[in-house]
Amino acid sequence: MRFSETELQGAFVIELETREDCRGYFARVWCQKEFEAQGLVPRIAQVNTSFNVKAGTLRGMHYQIAPQEETKVVRCTRGSLYDIIVDLRPDSPTYKCWTGVELTATNHTMLYVPAKFAHGFITLEDNTEVMYLISAAYTPELARAVRWNDPEFNIEWPRPVEEISDQDAGWPDFAE
Repeated sequence: MRFSETELQGAFVIELETREDCRGYFARVWCQKEFEAQGLVPRIAQVNTSFNVKAGTLRGMHYQIAPQEETKVVRCTRGSLYDIIVDLRPDSPTYKCWTGVELTATNHTMLYVPAKFAHGFITLEDNTEVMYLISAAYTPELARAVRWNDPEFNIEWPRPVEEISDQDAGWPDFAE
């Protein structure tokens, strides 16, 4: 795996190193020692997947608060998506800044999302599947979100939103 830190300190793009032959390829998607060597949280408490029927489906911008703050490793296993993270760490020099990464089933790229970051994505094609490695169990009473189009963040989504849940569409404006 190759780790490249994004402009948001502590968030990494992770490229898989594939070993290819006539059968296809093999790649390691998780290695505790490699994550520890990068100073990243090496704990996996839960593995989730989402399947999205339509291009333009938006999920996000979710996070959990203490004591169940989550780090996430996100990978697209089918189709393609544009993944967005927002730094919500008040003491960070990139507080309230965002970055986006295109994840596809064929580019073998993952995104490491630190705790205290909001996370969401929009699908770029139909039938997109996403896998999440998560460091803490989902705890509904600690779940929070910022609205995908909150003017506080000015996120530039690469395409129009076609599908979104009522909950994700209805989050209030960000309040510090």
